[in-house]
Formats: sequence, C-alpha cells, structure tokens
Amino acid sequence: MNKKQEIQNSSIYDLYWQFAVKRQEIFFNRINKKSTPWSDDQILQTYKFTNVYRATDRVSQYLINNVIYNGENYSDEDTVFRILLFKIFNKIETWQKIESHFNKIDYGSFDEEKYGAFLDVLQEAGEKIYSAAYIMPSGTTSFGSPRKHKNHLAFIKYMFKDGIVKKISNCKTLEDLYLLLLSYPTIGKFLAFQYAIDLNYSEICNFDEMSFVVAGPGAKHGIKKCFPRICLSDEEIIHYAAEHQDEEFKKRGLDFKRIGNRPLQLIDCQNIFCELDKYTRVSNPEFNIGHSRIKQKYEYIEKKRIDYNFPPKWHCIIEK
Repeated sequence: MNKKQEIQNSSIYDLYWQFAVKRQEIFFNRINKKSTPWSDDQILQTYKFTNVYRATDRVSQYLINNVIYNGENYSDEDTVFRILLFKIFNKIETWQKIESHFNKIDYGSFDEEKYGAFLDVLQEAGEKIYSAAYIMPSGTTSFGSPRKHKNHLAFIKYMFKDGIVKKISNCKTLEDLYLLLLSYPTIGKFLAFQYAIDLNYSEICNFDEMSFVVAGPGAKHGIKKCFPRICLSDEEIIHYAAEHQDEEFKKRGLDFKRIGNRPLQLIDCQNIFCELDKYTRVSNPEFNIGHSRIKQKYEYIEKKRIDYNFPPKWHCIIEK
C-alpha cells in the first residue's frame, strides 16, 4: 500500500480539515469585527484553541512586531538575544515590564544579576512571569540556582559565551538550526523546534518552513487518533498533510481561506494536529489518549487590536 492510500483511510482525519476551516473562520470573523459567536461549533465556542497559522497568534505577532521588527536596527547579536529572552518567558507582560524597567533590551546592556533581581521582585509581588503555553524545565541541574528564571538568564549567557550567533549563521538548513538548539542544556525537542521557528522569523536566517518539522507531544496524540495503525512517522504524516492540503480541502468540499497567498506550513499543520487532539477530547472521547478534558475554556476579553504583520521576507499580507 502506498503512502497516499494509507493516508486516505481515516475517519477522524476528516475532522482535521474541518477543524482547520472552522478555526480559520473564527480568526477572520474576529478581525473583521463580526458579532459573536464567531462559530456555530459549540466546542469552538466553549474552549480555547490556537489560531491555525502559528504566526497569527497574539504572542507570535508581538514577537514579530515588537521584539524583532519594531523599527529599530538591531545587530544579529541583539536580535538573537531579544528573541531568546522573549521566548523563554513567552509572556508579553513580562517583556513589557523588563523593557519599561531597563529602557532598552539588547545583549550589550544585559546584566544577568540585575535582570534576575528585577524578576525576583515581580515574583515576590505574586506575578506569574512565565506563560502557561510551554512547560519550561527549571534548569537547576545545569545552572544551579533554586530560582528558575535565574537559571534561564544564566542559560542565555552560556549560549552567547558559546558563540550562538556565529553558530546560527553557519547553519545551512532549518534542521541544522534545530539540532544546534537541541545541543544546549535544558532544551528538548519541542522547545528546540519552537525556538528555531521563532529565530527564523528574523533576518538572521531564511529557511523554508516546508523543509523540516518536529512533532510535539500533542501533535503525536492527534496523529495517533487519525491513524492508529499507520506505518509512517509522525513527521511523514505532517509532511503529507502540508503537501496535499489543497486536494484534501477540495475533496471534502471545504473552503479554506489562507493568510494572504501563504499555504499552511509544516509548523501550522503540526499545530493543527495538536489542537485536533484537544478538540476530539470532547467531540470523540472514545479516542482519548492521556488527557480527557480541555484545560482552558474560551473567554472573550477585549484586547488591543493587532495590526497583523509577518516577516517581510514572506511578502504576506492578510486580505480581510
């Protein structure tokens, strides 16, 4: 049996494409200021799911608009430092407080002890300085501090002393960048791939997002629900979904609206499998693997409007 024949044999797999269309409809309904509810799907109305395109999520947009492309001319060293510092905490409010306190954020002015002391103050005031999106390892074994954030600041310093910027410039592929990041202490496969994508938003590298992918834990569960007996790797499945997205939508009679003229990339298809795992905990509980519920319910909060921008090298503009 060839790969295409194997891929076609799935019932939950249909939900993958339906979910992508419905979640993307919510995105466009929201930015076009249509009245709520933005979906007739009760599960999507009730629970929180990330956007279909990773780069359109609020945190990714903040990274692109405020950390990388904010009108300032940063050196490669400063760009890498700013991206890593932002992503380690992955929380907009933490970045804003650091920026307000230190006035500027660049590697030349970075003082590990002063940053650590300031974050101590935030934590002692009861503030959560980390996003709940990623589980960050404490780093205590590698860097010795009982304070997680101090280990992470030491981790950044360690990377720069190791010549991380030059090593990034020597990478020839997205996989090279991933393997470089994976070689550092405390970074596992999931974080290494996420950080590689974030660094690739900048001008310091320009790798094709369709060239390499790593399936995260949630995506692995979603893939297993779609194909419990398939003899392909998780990454091969993601590649197949990305490469055949147009025909998969078409044969199901689904109208998927892209971001500009940009097809879903491997990272996006990986994310959809992860969100499908969450969705089917409610829609198809008989397929549950591990988690049996969705942790976060959707709550509409009026937030500052996002002016959606993407890395200039993408030449991508949202058509509303």
